[in-house]
Amino acid sequence: MPKISKVVTTVWYDKEHMYALRRVFPEAKFVYVDFYDKESLEREAKDADAAILMGDVDPCLLGENSLKWIHCDHAGLNGSARPEVFARGIPVTGAAGRSAPVLAEHCIYFMLQSCYHTKELLHAQSDHKWGVEGMQGWRGLYGRTAGIVGMGNNGRMLASRLHALGMKLITYDKFPVKGFEYVEKKLTSSEGDTIEPLLEESDFVILCIALTDETYHMINAETIGKMKDGAVLVNMARGGVVCTEDLIDALKSGKLGGAGLDVFESQPLEEDSPLWDLPNVYITPHSTPQVPDRAGRSIEIIRENARRLEAGEPLLNLMRPSDAVSDGKAEGGWARMMNSKLTKEQIEKMDLEKYFGKRGWKDPSEWM
Repeated sequence: MPKISKVVTTVWYDKEHMYALRRVFPEAKFVYVDFYDKESLEREAKDADAAILMGDVDPCLLGENSLKWIHCDHAGLNGSARPEVFARGIPVTGAAGRSAPVLAEHCIYFMLQSCYHTKELLHAQSDHKWGVEGMQGWRGLYGRTAGIVGMGNNGRMLASRLHALGMKLITYDKFPVKGFEYVEKKLTSSEGDTIEPLLEESDFVILCIALTDETYHMINAETIGKMKDGAVLVNMARGGVVCTEDLIDALKSGKLGGAGLDVFESQPLEEDSPLWDLPNVYITPHSTPQVPDRAGRSIEIIRENARRLEAGEPLLNLMRPSDAVSDGKAEGGWARMMNSKLTKEQIEKMDLEKYFGKRGWKDPSEWM
């Protein structure tokens, strides 16, 4: 069985969590490298068994080295699911599931914003105005139908919470969903079901599905046309699952009653995007409040996969060919910055804690 004797990492943890991560591999040599120092990363990987990365699999890790496992410390593996990575044959895993409880809350936040017309109420409050025209016709979540597209970690967490709120549920997934007997319709694409019943019957369509070539622009003019008039779309998946132009058209025409959007095809969202100013759109900048000890949850996934690797057992969150997305379909964002060839001088001028959070240390000796 593989033995982990050396680990190289680029993750951005505070001292407490770096200490905890190092203790996952008590007998291994443990080396920290700044994510932008590609030369050092490539050099240290030569005789390493595992790489724990802040971002996606960098090309510098695909040359000659002894790596037996690469872990990317984020949920989506689209940026790593490239032909050359699969060809290299190194198992790649991710951190899917670590934030699922609050991602489910984030979906409900968007749904409640729409139900309670938050923008209009805040304007009324600012104007010292009692009530909003048409508010007698507003409806809450109870008794309405939610369609969950994708029943992975986030979809399952959301389903249990929406059921507790008294909503009717329809789900759509590639594979059969076990349990969740309270779901009224479980649609399974691998068994020949289409997404149409979910679109036609749902008051809220919530996207929790991975971005792949198969799901790219699955929400477009045609599928939006099959949705209920006035339905609300929530996207907590990836921006590329939705065709932005078609979404904007549907929101402007009134076909869709609103949208809650945390992800976009291009990130950050362009300043001149019409989405900013549409009154029925709620936007968050691909940012969800953290679960308690999110880094700790990541470390537990890493710990379990380290055990499984040495025991010869299947790894959690293993990257699959279906995670691949063709060039140009994946969203931009901070991952792009991490994979760019920035110099140390350029990096030192940047406020990295603005993007990645407070770290509180400069030298590995502070936690090693």
